[in-house]
Amino acid sequence: MSSTPEMAGKASQIITCKAAVCWGPEEPLKVEEIQVEPPRASELRVRMICASTCHTDILCWNGFPAVSSGADLLPEEPVLVFVMEGLTSLVIFHGFLQALFPRVMGHEGVGVVESVGEGVTGFKEGDTVIPTVLGECGECPNCVSNKTNLCFKHPVLLHGLMPDGTSRMSVRGQPLYHLINCSTFSEYMVVDASFAVKVPPRLQPEHATLFSCGFATGFGAVWKEAKLEEGSTAAVFGLGGVGMGVRVYAHIMSICANVPKIDESPTTQWVQAIAAAKSLGAAKIIGVDVKETRREKAVELGMTDFINPKELDGDGKTTPEAIKEMTGGLGVDYSIECSGAAPLVNQAFQATVPGKGVTIVVGASNEVAISINLLELIIGKMLKGSLYGGIKPQTDIPVLFDKCINEGLPLDGLVTHEVGLGDVNHAYELLKLPECLKVLITFDGAKEYPSRP
Repeated sequence: MSSTPEMAGKASQIITCKAAVCWGPEEPLKVEEIQVEPPRASELRVRMICASTCHTDILCWNGFPAVSSGADLLPEEPVLVFVMEGLTSLVIFHGFLQALFPRVMGHEGVGVVESVGEGVTGFKEGDTVIPTVLGECGECPNCVSNKTNLCFKHPVLLHGLMPDGTSRMSVRGQPLYHLINCSTFSEYMVVDASFAVKVPPRLQPEHATLFSCGFATGFGAVWKEAKLEEGSTAAVFGLGGVGMGVRVYAHIMSICANVPKIDESPTTQWVQAIAAAKSLGAAKIIGVDVKETRREKAVELGMTDFINPKELDGDGKTTPEAIKEMTGGLGVDYSIECSGAAPLVNQAFQATVPGKGVTIVVGASNEVAISINLLELIIGKMLKGSLYGGIKPQTDIPVLFDKCINEGLPLDGLVTHEVGLGDVNHAYELLKLPECLKVLITFDGAKEYPSRP
């Protein structure tokens, strides 16, 4: 559906609303009244229902992306380099950008389309949507290859601006950077329609927000990247929102096809599903985390074994050694690394089986380079990076929505805390708690004003 004259009139207004603004690295977020411009061609303006926290927010809060080498080649002010024919994505992926402030935080969220820009098709006022970290044109060499989700036409945007190189947010006349391709810690935001996916009415908003990044990344790492087979063994390093997404997929794979019908009452569903999986020879799923309190939740989602590295210190045993002991001395078929920390990437890699072991790295960090044992590569192990878990937004997110609605993905326990936008700093204090996985951020509403110069 294309935009109508009535929609265009509404889309000409500037909106004043509240948003969480970061003014500098590690400075407390400040809830400010900001102005959100009307959507331009191919854009949507969205009234946010709720947002959720993600590890990437903290990275950006600390200054990511930042130049770690060749900084003398760049000007002091933040820069944006435009290159023709999709090469922008290569520049952006290599991170040749400086830290961007002030910026409005958040990239996970769900909201309702308030107005649409000129030429938008497929979306209308009132649609519920989530933003995604990248797009899917379906036409570029990468999209048609079916080997990657990294679209050249709609790449991940780390320059903190819209695809046309401008911002839709400002405070007291000063432009604000977006977090990635949008900013969800705002009562209203603008996103390019190529980076949005419709949400079916039956899906709860507090579930939908998780598919913007964290849960979809972990789920996709196993579904799309590892392509885990029934009976495989896997280790997951880090049991936060991403790691839990990995674990849910592995659990579902272990109970697919020929599982006896189980009691679907809320109190016994998971107990009987795990029992059915065990009787069918479910895959061994090893969770690795220093937070002991996450063990119980991970077990609920299908984890079979748990390793707390702190408990290994007294034995002089490493995590890879402990994993190999659990797998007959061979190691796991797949390791999913969810933190991006160099030591854990190495441990995940070392914990896989020689000849066919695959390590998928989905965690992000400010570390630009890490050292890998060359021998581990030579003996046939594979190390693969993954953005958004290999998920193609337009193709795969609707499939995940359907799984959530019809197959009952257990997402309720992933959102462990909830705060209002005014308490956004408290949300990140909560994330330090061992039992905290995701924090939901809710909004009170916004005021609309006529367009002004």
